[in-house]
Amino acid sequence: MQKRHFLFGIFLAATAFLTLLTYHSGAQEIQDTSYAKDVTVKMDDYLSSAAKLYKFNGSVLIAQKGKIILQKGYGFKNAGDNILNDSNSIFEICSVTKQFTAAVILKLQENGQLSVQDKLSKYFPDYKYGDKITLINLLTHTSGIYNYTNDIDEEDSAIVCNPVAKQRVLDVFYDKPLEFTPGTKFSYDNSNYYLLGLIIEKVTGRPYEAVVRDSIFVPLQMVHSGFDFRNVKDTFKATGYKVLNENVQHIAQRWDSTVTYAAGAIYSTTGDMYQWAKAVATKKIISADSWQQAFTPHLDKYGYGWWIDTLYGKKYITHSGGMPGFMSNIIYFPEADVTIILLNNEGDYGESLWPINMALSAIVFNMPYNKWETRTEVKVDEAVLRQYVGVYAVDDKVKIFITLKNGQLYAKGNSARSIPNLPIYPESDNRFFLKNFNVTFTFIKNTKGEVIKFISHENGKDIDIRKIK
Repeated sequence: MQKRHFLFGIFLAATAFLTLLTYHSGAQEIQDTSYAKDVTVKMDDYLSSAAKLYKFNGSVLIAQKGKIILQKGYGFKNAGDNILNDSNSIFEICSVTKQFTAAVILKLQENGQLSVQDKLSKYFPDYKYGDKITLINLLTHTSGIYNYTNDIDEEDSAIVCNPVAKQRVLDVFYDKPLEFTPGTKFSYDNSNYYLLGLIIEKVTGRPYEAVVRDSIFVPLQMVHSGFDFRNVKDTFKATGYKVLNENVQHIAQRWDSTVTYAAGAIYSTTGDMYQWAKAVATKKIISADSWQQAFTPHLDKYGYGWWIDTLYGKKYITHSGGMPGFMSNIIYFPEADVTIILLNNEGDYGESLWPINMALSAIVFNMPYNKWETRTEVKVDEAVLRQYVGVYAVDDKVKIFITLKNGQLYAKGNSARSIPNLPIYPESDNRFFLKNFNVTFTFIKNTKGEVIKFISHENGKDIDIRKIK
């Protein structure tokens, strides 16, 4: 059985195709009250367009310089009962959990209880590769350990929807060979953070969940955050949908927190996550030196539970999360002091909130953007589709491969942080769109009828991507 590899929100394409294409230029920041109000109206209008087409169904909080400029729910908290999301809705945050796990590790290092330089063998002396792997490798996804969620899918609901012993999870990857030499590659891997959770328990003698609660939730007054989402009785709890649209309400199976654990078990609200975001911005909970370690990029620009990169010429730190029924994203622009928190109760493998994040960031920084609009797929003859197959170049490094399989065109980038192999759908003979990314591709021919490029359009920007073969 082939398993899915995207559990708990691998950043996937995350910075997606379009981060690679996004032009970098100066951006106006929110400078006065009237401009801030205009930004709020634009963001609300944009999110309403996304919610109308079921591209965003959840809650959002956006703040700039310590002031919340938008906090609102969109779409359904429970579609069956026609209950709408609001700012109090509770969501699983999935892989955003990892930054909490990393912060606790750094806190324990400050207390002299461990070091990120420690070998894994110090905590798991019987693990045969323990002398080759450090806690840094675990924190930065450079360990080479087999990812245990590769072996979990919907067919395994009898296991993953019930409490699972930690040893049973360890047995999935403990005896498997390393996939690469530690420190030589980046590979997003939930086993790394599962092990970090166990190390926290070994060092403190307490459950991982209790340590996170006492170290972070309690001091930050994150009173609506916790771990055992399946058993939450709060009426603000959002129902997670694998598919949600005007025709389908497919409720996702709820995974047990013992399965996702330190890699993805936390639930929260936008308000609680903003308490966390303010702690990140003001360097609370752990020291400034520890935050600096967390935000130092390693391979693939990943730090300790955060990706570090730039968008619209602005440095950001971010992480996303996703599993059937829920998606999440938090991004912080330190120079502009802008925080965007997105919690969504609809989604499946391979989906991402990054397109929403990009558009909201564009609005905040007064850059072009596009609202979501209805697109209709049409039938195009396969002979026409075949003309578009080839290799296209954004620049000397970034390439896009257009392929055809069983009458369907696909687009794929040439790096882990580019677009994955995604179907593109025709709305005319030469114009195509991606369903979960607000992007269109328009193929252009020369006077001889040869395809010479396609124009990618997103966030109000056209980019020529030439065909090279």
